[in-house]
Amino acid sequence: MSTRRLRVSLTAGGFALLLLAGMLASALLGQLPVSPAEVLGALLHGIGVENAWAPADPLIESTLWVVRFPRLVMAMAVGAALATAGAVMQAIFGNPLAEPGVVGVSAGAALGAAAGIVLGAEAWGEWAVALLAFVGGLLATLLVYFVARANGRAEVVTLLLTGIAVNAFAGAGLAFLIFAADAASREQIIFWQLGSLSGSLWSETGLVFIVTVLGVVASATLSRRFDLLALGERNARHLGIDVERLRIGSIVIVAVLTAAGVAFVGIIAFVGLVVPHLVRMLVGPGHRALIPLSALGGAVLLVLADLLARTIISGAELPIGMLTSLVGGPFFFFLLWRQRRRSGGWA
Repeated sequence: MSTRRLRVSLTAGGFALLLLAGMLASALLGQLPVSPAEVLGALLHGIGVENAWAPADPLIESTLWVVRFPRLVMAMAVGAALATAGAVMQAIFGNPLAEPGVVGVSAGAALGAAAGIVLGAEAWGEWAVALLAFVGGLLATLLVYFVARANGRAEVVTLLLTGIAVNAFAGAGLAFLIFAADAASREQIIFWQLGSLSGSLWSETGLVFIVTVLGVVASATLSRRFDLLALGERNARHLGIDVERLRIGSIVIVAVLTAAGVAFVGIIAFVGLVVPHLVRMLVGPGHRALIPLSALGGAVLLVLADLLARTIISGAELPIGMLTSLVGGPFFFFLLWRQRRRSGGWA
């Protein structure tokens, strides 16, 4: 076995063990203590297998199947979606500092959700706010792309600058909505911006999980093209890659993955930046391993972050977006410092 394959195998095994440990801890820990036997018994009973370990107290089984299990699956799905979106962004921009928020999807989703909250969209239906957040993220991404597009193509620098402009505009719109909202809506908007997995339902979780699986598979099928794009746009074109078409498809994948994730749980920052870069340091730049391992690593990170958010303070729950920012902020500075040492400057 080659050294790289060994690194990939070890990284995948390590992530899998961390994920299993995080899943077990998330099921066990909380305000209502649950034993490992009860978790196993509830799982078996839920799929129709009668067993002696099933919880005798219906409250425990209800807690697991209604609260903890859907929340756990949502954390895995959203983490995988954001990390995969980050890996794709870094591939098409050729920059390890790129992340999904660059193309405005997070800011657009936040603006859409805030508009829904202020307008009382919850009265229109259970998923109204989430749907507006999803549409807002997609529209912001499409706006960035089509404004940046000129002469049949969109340059990376133009995309970045347009993304900054759209993010600023969406931020201004969000600030106005917060100013115009009443106290209850303002609190809901701010809480949504901080991100939370509480209240995750199986219907929402199932939708996000399906979108994430499809997005990860679609991204993985583009791995070879991403590797060729890393050689430079001109070289990629000479090798038969339609760079513009690849970029359009990739941005759509990023928008769908990110918007689907943040629509139900709010803004969760830095997952798309931290995880792909960490995986790249562990296994190298090849996207055939980078993309699936980023998805696995993102699931690990968000499951562990949500576990900390629920348990670090007794009787209270911290916003998960705050925890990921506490990790991601210093890591971002580390990346900048590393880039400065390599290049001899900030450029």
